Amino acid sequence: MTNAAQHHKVIILGSGPSGLTAAIYTARANLSPLLIHGPLPGGQLTTTTEVENFPGFPEGIMGPDLMQTMEKQAARFGTTIVVDTVIEANIKSRPFTLKTNSATYTCDALIISTGATPKYLGLENERKMMGYGVSTCATCDGAFFRNKIIAVNGGGDSACEEANFLTRFGSKVYLIHRRGELRASKIMRDRVMQNPKIEILWNKQIVDIAGSREAGVTSLKLKDTQSGEVSDFAADALFVAIGHSPNSSLFKGQLKMDENGYIVPKPNSTATDVEGVFASGDVQDHVFRQAITAAGTGCMAAIEAERWLESRNQ
Repeated sequence: MTNAAQHHKVIILGSGPSGLTAAIYTARANLSPLLIHGPLPGGQLTTTTEVENFPGFPEGIMGPDLMQTMEKQAARFGTTIVVDTVIEANIKSRPFTLKTNSATYTCDALIISTGATPKYLGLENERKMMGYGVSTCATCDGAFFRNKIIAVNGGGDSACEEANFLTRFGSKVYLIHRRGELRASKIMRDRVMQNPKIEILWNKQIVDIAGSREAGVTSLKLKDTQSGEVSDFAADALFVAIGHSPNSSLFKGQLKMDENGYIVPKPNSTATDVEGVFASGDVQDHVFRQAITAAGTGCMAAIEAERWLESRNQ
């Protein structure tokens, strides 16, 4: 680790649509931001194939291509991009200090855009088929499965919401749940139960996903959690809806968070309870979780950071 810390006015953590938008705006404000991201740039969009709902791309664009384009734009305006992993953060004293595997950085303003990680089933084929019939976002990918048989895995509010939404597209939606009752709130349970296009497969656990990147998902292997019996179930798509984990552990005990670890910003703002620290994107948004809303909050964080620095004559 180097001895002297490198100081920047603004440091942005994360390279999804939120972090890169924050970088574009702070760079254009002549703040010369430093953006630090881990070995896999681009956030969750790098695990998707075609993105059809980001404005400005009428023919759609591949998720990784969209992120690459944003990164070029951020670099063009003067963002310094470093590929490294932050292992320690201290925002209790000023300037804020971030230690990575290879260096120490300090900053006056910090924008946290570290995103959230979908929870996965942990199956061998799951990651391989992500974007090829397996998805963690109904709003993003539902339209690709019009008149298809869609399976949703989960039993909470997210799963029920995804299942209801997917009935707009699928000919039939199956909600697969490993228990005999849903954990979702009563209103969400009722919506699922009353929707004629949804059928619940109780006490079933997905143990394998069949298909290929060329053919997509063809079937699921289901294990009965009571009898142990394993059966094949034909489906064209699987939406895994068992929740997300915000990537906020670096700041536990230093920032206000909700019970699930999402950073809680002030109302109508990206400002956190620590002055000079701003949070944008999915690390503070468990409701929308879209590329466009993440980009929007990235823009907000950049403008708020710029104004905050200006108010301190920095």
